Amino acid sequence: MIEWTLLLNSTFEPMKVVAWRKAVLMVLLGKVEVIEEYDRLVRGIQFGLRLPAVIRLRRYIKKRTPIIKFSRQNIYIRDGGKCQYCGMHFSQKELTYDHVVPRSRGGETEWTNVVICCTVCNIKKGGRTPEEAGMSLIRRPKVPLWLPLFPLTVGLKEAPKPWREYLYVDSVSAIQDSRREEGILSQYLR
Repeated sequence: MIEWTLLLNSTFEPMKVVAWRKAVLMVLLGKVEVIEEYDRLVRGIQFGLRLPAVIRLRRYIKKRTPIIKFSRQNIYIRDGGKCQYCGMHFSQKELTYDHVVPRSRGGETEWTNVVICCTVCNIKKGGRTPEEAGMSLIRRPKVPLWLPLFPLTVGLKEAPKPWREYLYVDSVSAIQDSRREEGILSQYLR
């Protein structure tokens, strides 16, 4: 059974993921409106309704600025699965994380000093700074303002289909597809 529902603010911004039971309770109390539904039907003694996939709050809730936990997974997401020295994409298991200023030289384990990199680049850099190793960073590490973590926080490999429009997953893949098609068309038009 699908157990999760995406909760949107009244402005359609994703807020969090809630259990389906909480979502049904919020619908029955009139606190939210149902935007998308799953095919599954939930039945009570006196009612039946389709399981909500995406719900939207009726009133705006001001969000606090999130403090994003420093972790390997969040560094991987911030850096887009790309080695910050050579730019190659890798799976999370194939990457390590590197202190830009080595710990042996007083470098801290924090957002602004840690990047992900492949094993080859990590060995090449060693206990030196990127400048000393003759390497350059694709971009300087910084504290992220937000992370697209909804599927990951509940242990899903990918967002359920009804959520994608609200997490901007479909729009990003549509842009990538159109760019790919433009590249293919330009080859034929030469």
